[in-house]
Amino acid sequence: MRKTAFILGSGLLLLVAFWNSVTWHLQRFWGASGHFWQAEWERLLSTFEGKEWILFIIAATQVPSMCFWGLNGLLLVVDTTGKPNFIARYRIQVGKNEPVDPVKLRQSIRTVLFNQFMISLPIVVFLYLLLKLWGDPCRRELPTFHWFLLELAIFTLIEEVMFYYSHRLLHHPAFYKKIHKKHHEWTAPIGVISLYAHPVEHVVSNMLPVVVGPIVMGSHLSSITMWFSLALIITSISHCGYHLPFLPSPEFHDYHHLKFNQCYGVLGVLDHLHGTDTLFKQTKAYERHVLLLGFTPLSESIPDPPKME
Repeated sequence: MRKTAFILGSGLLLLVAFWNSVTWHLQRFWGASGHFWQAEWERLLSTFEGKEWILFIIAATQVPSMCFWGLNGLLLVVDTTGKPNFIARYRIQVGKNEPVDPVKLRQSIRTVLFNQFMISLPIVVFLYLLLKLWGDPCRRELPTFHWFLLELAIFTLIEEVMFYYSHRLLHHPAFYKKIHKKHHEWTAPIGVISLYAHPVEHVVSNMLPVVVGPIVMGSHLSSITMWFSLALIITSISHCGYHLPFLPSPEFHDYHHLKFNQCYGVLGVLDHLHGTDTLFKQTKAYERHVLLLGFTPLSESIPDPPKME
């Protein structure tokens, strides 16, 4: 018992020391560059003085959109050509989307653009008006590094809870066929279809889990821009269909698209609590659901068992 307590205590102390060291170094970098960013932010405020709402809309929509289309533009090259091979070889569902159906892809991109401009944009405008009720999202002082880390943790927690339960709700027979089935037309997903959804789903399951966090925290525009950009990058990776080195594993959500009734969440915490990942845990995909730190595709080092004839 004492030995176990000693090991756990030592591990906890090492974790705290490591975390403090990392945050200290990041805080030093943040602080060293803080004057630069503060000066640039004040210059932006001067440029948009009296029209801060325009600055908010540009930063909260266009910056995340550039991240989304920049990443997915590169992935679409691989999806449509199968090249370069050093990326294509990391495909999760081998033999699917090789190449992607161009007609299906064009239809999906039209839906994504509609969702971004006709749904996301008005929601961001409403978000600005809501934040202005009890603060100023474009206030002069930028948030500290530690405050942003706290916000990020709360944003992630809120997104996990809201996405999991809204996603499971959309799988209910009353909603699946009319709403969520559209997103599941892609049983082998690609990055750009992360926003391919029925308008109702885009509001309830894509937008709300992401915007509620900044509303609760009364966040600064800089935090909102970084959060929206990070959320779009993560969901693109989760849908991309490639388990690439040094990037988060997409195996969890890829399996959801393959089987439909497993792996509803983002982090997998609520799936574990509700038992909606039990089948996933019995598969080779679960063994592959790790951060790839080498260059050998996990589909080669941990292959699926041969199919029964």
